[in-house]
Amino acid sequence: MTEGVEAGEPEAKKSWWVYMLRCADGTLYTGVSTDAERRLTQHNAGTASRYTRARLPVKMIWRETQSGHGDALRRETAIKKLSRAEKLRLARPRRKGAP
Repeated sequence: MTEGVEAGEPEAKKSWWVYMLRCADGTLYTGVSTDAERRLTQHNAGTASRYTRARLPVKMIWRETQSGHGDALRRETAIKKLSRAEKLRLARPRRKGAP
């Protein structure tokens, strides 16, 4: 996975992250960002979203890179349509060599 983006880098070269958080109350939150670690810090500081601010602390349980903002938003929308069980299955750690 690629980390970070240089300031002023053209939009086409930015990597976008789609990420999933587990909130303190057990609920799941899905979002997008160009810097997933920075965004996690913002969520835990209570400055990223009203939803997570009321459910601190949050833990990142899954993330995936996308090549552009539009791709990331489409993936986020698709994930938000999944059932809770499907989201947890997506976030489940994969064993080495497992399909």
